[in-house]
Amino acid sequence: MSSTFYTKYKSYYKENLHLALPIVGSQLGHTLVHMADSIIVGHFTDTEQLAAVSLVNSIFMLVLVIGLGISYGLTPLIAQENGRQNYTECGKLLSNSLIINLIVGIVLYILVHFGVLLIIDHLDQTPAVVKYAKPYLSLLAISIIPLLIFQTFKQFAEGLGFTKQAMFVSIWGNMLNVILGVIFVKGMFGIAPMGVKGVGLSTLIDRILMAIVMTVYVLRSQNFKKYLVSFKATFFDKIRALKIIKIGMPVAMQYSFEISAFSGAAVLIGTIGAVEQAAHQIAISLAAMTYMIASGVASAATIKTGNNFGKSNFVDLRKSAIASYHVILAFMTVTAIIFIFANQLLPFIITDDLAVIKIAAQLLIIAGFFQLFDGTQVVGLGVLRGLGDVNIPTFITFLAYWVIGIPVGYLLGIVFGLGVNGIWYGLTLGLLTASILLFLRFQNKTRMLNKQIEAN
Repeated sequence: MSSTFYTKYKSYYKENLHLALPIVGSQLGHTLVHMADSIIVGHFTDTEQLAAVSLVNSIFMLVLVIGLGISYGLTPLIAQENGRQNYTECGKLLSNSLIINLIVGIVLYILVHFGVLLIIDHLDQTPAVVKYAKPYLSLLAISIIPLLIFQTFKQFAEGLGFTKQAMFVSIWGNMLNVILGVIFVKGMFGIAPMGVKGVGLSTLIDRILMAIVMTVYVLRSQNFKKYLVSFKATFFDKIRALKIIKIGMPVAMQYSFEISAFSGAAVLIGTIGAVEQAAHQIAISLAAMTYMIASGVASAATIKTGNNFGKSNFVDLRKSAIASYHVILAFMTVTAIIFIFANQLLPFIITDDLAVIKIAAQLLIIAGFFQLFDGTQVVGLGVLRGLGDVNIPTFITFLAYWVIGIPVGYLLGIVFGLGVNGIWYGLTLGLLTASILLFLRFQNKTRMLNKQIEAN
């Protein structure tokens, strides 16, 4: 029976993995930047500066995912139009996406620089942590603009099935980020030690170079020549812009609800103490690595779903989506086992502070249990996004994280005194809720599409 089951989905596993693996590489780039920051600061500075990285990353990721989410609105539209062989429309969509992302990048920079930097003093955090956090956050805010330019051309290329190039750009960019981060933080080659500010500067330089390389690649490659005939950097059309925003904005809200739940958790944990906040940063950095791999699989599911939807091939659409669920369940089972059984060893990747490691080890056990829920909920979002179904999933994410996850976490962690563990129990319940509801939504939507085929 198992061999028959495997044979049924074998071709879809291969197609999805072929498309997903390069996307995983580029998706990991976003997390690896912040992971590298944590490792460099954790080993070359002190616990307060590592806690500052935790605070800033928690706040900044909330802002960043708004931009990333809006940029993702381009991918399913490109996949659908490519499925219809409407190449001219692809170029016009790219033009509008570039303008939208530039505007969003500037707005988000202003929001961080003139908003977040002012309220960070009033979040009841350790004063020394806030002192280190401000210059780091200021540099990351500027980096949003080049990152969203990179995202524009990345999402365009991936929507057409060209996924390897963004992966290579991300890999080289992250290598540069690590090298520059160590130089700036430690103070090498005549440069004065910058501490946590140094990783902010290295991230900014990295993202500027990535934006330049990805833009040049797409505009000059023969692979995209037929798609770019109608592309003009100044072309803006209200109807096409609204199409992108109608998908991108709910996607941004989906990511915001989830990330803001973890950001809210980080702020709650910061009121407990700097050691607990540093431990949270370690555990969430490791969990974010596996999440971004799952997100890569989900992005591939979006592309395949959008392409099949454009062709009205609903049978392949459903089988391909189910295959994506199988892939992520297998992967997340492995990572869950690693987190649970290597929970005492993994924190040493980032720090050697034994007090921090003790708490982080406990959190990694909890992270191991929520791996399956985290993976399946993001794949569910990816498949539904490919169908253009974004509004109900957005409500589901809000319900799961802010009606259930954070309130339960606050109740268990703060009111009942379970501390950081209690807050993470609440997050786990939120992920479980999102996973179940999004899967039920997927089942309902794809079965309805198949019934349409049978009726015709």
